[in-house]
Amino acid sequence: MAATTIRLSSYLCYLLWIVQVLSVNRDNFKTCDQSGFCKRHRNVQPGNSPYVVLADSLKITDSQISVHLLNSKTNVRLGLDLYGLQGNTARVKINELEPLKPRYEIPVGDVLIGEPKQQNLKVLDRGSGSVTLGLEKSKIVLSYSPFRVDFISGEEPLVSINSQGLLKFEHFRKKPGWVDKLTSVFSWFSQPFREAQPEEQAPAEPTEEEKKEEEGEKKEEDVKEPEQEEESGLWEETYKSFHDPKLNGPSSVGIDVSFPGFENVYGIPEHAESMALKTTKDTDPYRLFNLDVFEYELYNPMALYGSVPVMWAHNEKSTVGIYWNNAAETWIDISSTTADKNFFSKIADLVKGNTEMAQMDTHWFSESGIIDIFVMLGPRPKDVFKQYAALTGSTELPPLFAISYHQCRWNYNDQDDVRNVDANMDVYDIPFDVIWLDIEHTDGKRYFTWDAHKFPASKDMLNGLSVKGRKMVTIVDPHLKRDDNYKVYSDAKNRDMMVKGSNGVEYEGWCWPGSSSWPDFLNPEVRRWWASKFQYNEYDGSTPDLYIWNDMNEPSVFNGPEITFHKDVQHYGGFENRDVHNLYGFYVQKATAEGILMRSNNEQRPFVLTRAFFAGSQRFGAVWTGDNMGEWSHLKVSNPMLLTLNLAGITFSGADVGGFFRNPDSELQTRWYQAAAFQPFFRAHAHIDTKRREPFLLPEENMKIVRDAIRLRYSYLPFWYTLFYHGYRSGETVMSPLWVEYPEDKSTFKMDDQYLLGSSLLVKPITEQGSTGTTVYFPGNSDVWYDTETYQSYAGSQSTYVNAPLGKIPVFQRGGAIVPRKMRVRRSSSLMATDPFTLVICLNKQGEALGDLYVDDYKSYAYRNGNYIHRAFSFKNNILQSSNADPNGRGSSKEWVEKLVIVGFPKAASSVHITVAGNSQSLHHSYDSATRILTVRKPEVNIATDFTITIQ
Repeated sequence: MAATTIRLSSYLCYLLWIVQVLSVNRDNFKTCDQSGFCKRHRNVQPGNSPYVVLADSLKITDSQISVHLLNSKTNVRLGLDLYGLQGNTARVKINELEPLKPRYEIPVGDVLIGEPKQQNLKVLDRGSGSVTLGLEKSKIVLSYSPFRVDFISGEEPLVSINSQGLLKFEHFRKKPGWVDKLTSVFSWFSQPFREAQPEEQAPAEPTEEEKKEEEGEKKEEDVKEPEQEEESGLWEETYKSFHDPKLNGPSSVGIDVSFPGFENVYGIPEHAESMALKTTKDTDPYRLFNLDVFEYELYNPMALYGSVPVMWAHNEKSTVGIYWNNAAETWIDISSTTADKNFFSKIADLVKGNTEMAQMDTHWFSESGIIDIFVMLGPRPKDVFKQYAALTGSTELPPLFAISYHQCRWNYNDQDDVRNVDANMDVYDIPFDVIWLDIEHTDGKRYFTWDAHKFPASKDMLNGLSVKGRKMVTIVDPHLKRDDNYKVYSDAKNRDMMVKGSNGVEYEGWCWPGSSSWPDFLNPEVRRWWASKFQYNEYDGSTPDLYIWNDMNEPSVFNGPEITFHKDVQHYGGFENRDVHNLYGFYVQKATAEGILMRSNNEQRPFVLTRAFFAGSQRFGAVWTGDNMGEWSHLKVSNPMLLTLNLAGITFSGADVGGFFRNPDSELQTRWYQAAAFQPFFRAHAHIDTKRREPFLLPEENMKIVRDAIRLRYSYLPFWYTLFYHGYRSGETVMSPLWVEYPEDKSTFKMDDQYLLGSSLLVKPITEQGSTGTTVYFPGNSDVWYDTETYQSYAGSQSTYVNAPLGKIPVFQRGGAIVPRKMRVRRSSSLMATDPFTLVICLNKQGEALGDLYVDDYKSYAYRNGNYIHRAFSFKNNILQSSNADPNGRGSSKEWVEKLVIVGFPKAASSVHITVAGNSQSLHHSYDSATRILTVRKPEVNIATDFTITIQ
């Protein structure tokens, strides 16, 4: 009977989910017109800002300016703090001076990795209408009336704040009496069977204390923005059947940020959108509000699963950016205009001729919190990535298995199913590293458990995978089944760890288990408790080879407004969900990653995949683009979506291969595998109602092509691993738009159907049905590019049609790059650990090339103690040199160099010698004059050793 009840509950939840979200019913998700604060901010008209700087309140210290801002229309005062930060970065904070209660600010050390290090500001000029400050090579001009802040490099304006005069800051206030009366009327009509009320009595004479309080309320009302009294949605809103009361009234904040001299802006994921963001003149603004969006639509500004409020602007001269440090629901309008050169001529000597200067205007507004803007002044792409990583951290170096191939579906039915998939991958010689289990592996959707009938011996199953070097990932979602016999739920309940409704009672909603509650991950103590649940004695049946997947952590609430929490859900510290919503999934992943760390005494690197994310999520694992569809359009959009995630610091990201929903045909599956083999996170996944589509089930021709694509991924693992190392050290992107490496090439600024891996590989996936070729743009005036399969060469700075039949992936190595590979086919990456390297050396027009390789134990944190190898390779004057790129690396390895493939070599060699520690010996070699490839075999030198190979 109990099992029947569980199945019925799950079935009802599935139906509810389908009804709620099927085919992106737009009625399930708000538009700007249905959001009171969005409408209010959009209605603010550009012009002179009512806010002015009160110069007599100005205080200047070594690295900070503090001053009061006055709204000249309402007499409201705000506090402005402007900081100089190390790394050519600044910070602008605006807050209420004396709020009725603290406004939410994200705790330092969570999203921001620490308190940003300050940099001295030099006062360059202090006039009656402005103050000019020096920050490294940049200038900051604070104008008094109207208030605005401009950032200038040399004589070029880069960023302007409040130049359009759109600053709007809704302060906390006490509810006016007329609102209470209106609410009472609303309440009366909502209670058809209310009890009879006693006869109304004459009001008592107010006490002196009440008179003072009333007088204070009147004064407070005097400074309210007058137009707000006539607007709806200030104290409560209703969306569909969901009521949203606001006890402290409207609390939104917003301001404009302009980028003079720029025509393109990028970032603010997650949207199924082009990489270069579009103007929102005729659409809603871009929305950042983490939501469970089923079969999401493409090329629109609707919110999706994650939010990273960072934006870059790029032109031929500069790259700059801002990070909006706010976790509330946020909307961003974008428009293309021209800069006010008359204004800039007063503060910078930049007006040359009558040519108009392009400008991108953006308008940011959030439902609550404060205005906290970090301005990153570059000046080049890699500079801004480093500046952003200094704030929110870089992608942690993943274990090698995590960047290999993952096999997943909802769901592998039982242990026999897992065993059969694992065995068939071996039968067909298809390598893979991880097999995944979705929600059906649990005991009635109770996470941290196993279905005793389907998975009676989970450790045996895990150990069977482990002997082949493979791992397993199980899903652990944040919703907990409300069942007092479920120890995880009962433990959290007894410790009072759940989020609360507005009434202070444990919040209840529906998700996969049926009636569910959610731990309050905003509470550090709850996160520590959650992390403890991954200990082997808590997660029974787990082993060191089991890793975790956090899904539904937006959070998804099937019967909630917009399929998530109510806005007035109560969190740790007395804050509402409206203040912190976009952080919930971030904290779930953070706590999970810390749990995986704890179980190994902080020695082994964790792997955690998350669907919901925020700025800083890159420190805790990987992200995927959610519930995509098995359609060509979704394959195509995966490229700009992943490029945008990389630009926003979420470099370890991917899209479900084949699409989560629907049944892709064999051609689409084949092309998707080829594309994903050259994307950072490589996982196939499918919905429970789709046909089985493991790669070995494809028609033989397609299976072989897919197998080749997966094997190709494995051959490039040394290259991928080195890319992730660089990203970890410097915040660099792994998958990059072309303008990152070719910042002056305007033709690349909107290009998002091809991309670079590091600076060495150019990838142009086939994303059109029936295509047997594609036009590839090869950047770089002086560059040459080589097809990685045929080694045919292509000149840079031109577009060329390249044949690409079904078995072909258009991938090209840049001349001048040395790429390390491993060419032996193994069943999993860990079995490749001691395999030798092949160095593919593609020469540039000068006959030279550079490259590097990073090696460690591929799984632990021993590299933090110097147990790693970082080699630098240089080919010049027909000599290859391998030297230590980092003297702090003191590691050792059993890996060695097996072969050199030198592409673009002009003629046959008479001899090749290797010299190690003064000893020289000749090497076998051969030359193909048709392809101009010199192959050098068996140098047989340990990768950690300095060596020189000389060609004559």
